[in-house]
Amino acid sequence: MKLPALAAILFYSVISLPSGYSAEAADSRIVTCKGDYQHHLQGVCLDGKGGFLWSYTTELVKTNAEGTVEKSIPVENHHGDLCLHGDKVYVAVNLGRFNDPNGNADSWVYCYDANTLEFLSKHPVPEVFHGAGGMDYREDRFYVVGGLPTAVEENYVYEYDESFHFVKKHILASGWTELGIQTALWHDGFWWFGCYGKPKILLKADAEFQMVGRYEFDTSLGLVGTGKDAFLVAKGPRTEAGRCRGELWSASPDGVSGLIISPPSKP
Repeated sequence: MKLPALAAILFYSVISLPSGYSAEAADSRIVTCKGDYQHHLQGVCLDGKGGFLWSYTTELVKTNAEGTVEKSIPVENHHGDLCLHGDKVYVAVNLGRFNDPNGNADSWVYCYDANTLEFLSKHPVPEVFHGAGGMDYREDRFYVVGGLPTAVEENYVYEYDESFHFVKKHILASGWTELGIQTALWHDGFWWFGCYGKPKILLKADAEFQMVGRYEFDTSLGLVGTGKDAFLVAKGPRTEAGRCRGELWSASPDGVSGLIISPPSKP
């Protein structure tokens, strides 16, 4: 997906360095979502007009390129990772028991107007057996990911057409990841999946869902593709009162780590 006039703004939206990061990484934190939220960040995507859409579990937030909030709405718990298609934003939602081995999830995709955040529709995706948690769109298809019980040594990606008719369940030979897959992104000809864990795991797969790599890198709160070999990785620091925030950091591909936080190229 191409960025409109976002690039120049992003490259100069550098803010102060948190403890634990290098001086080089300081140049990489280029967007901070203004405000703080009750629950943690679940995913981020572009809004199609140079800004961002942020999912904070029970709140959906729209900001401009600099992170200034333009609109926010309360949403049902649990709204997960999200994606843009056309002028609509789609969010993976689970209303049941996430990660339950017996499949007591209640999996949906909710659709909102990407500009106004008006609720438009919701679509059941019961095939996502352990709870819908993330999604992306590629070539006339939606792909939904979700939970995974302990000791299951493969993840699953559920394919739907644009009317959310179920097409196929894809098996990803990833090995077990804690709570399955949290975020999904199709970018640069590969699938990138963010997972929880200690350490947190990044999975990379080709178009046919054949594994390319498994890395110790954290994209579990969101990953945005902004251009060739260019990504924004979400981070979710907390305030002293325990409230949740959201940031985006510049990253690029790396053969060892999958991705690496790196200073953006200056125009």
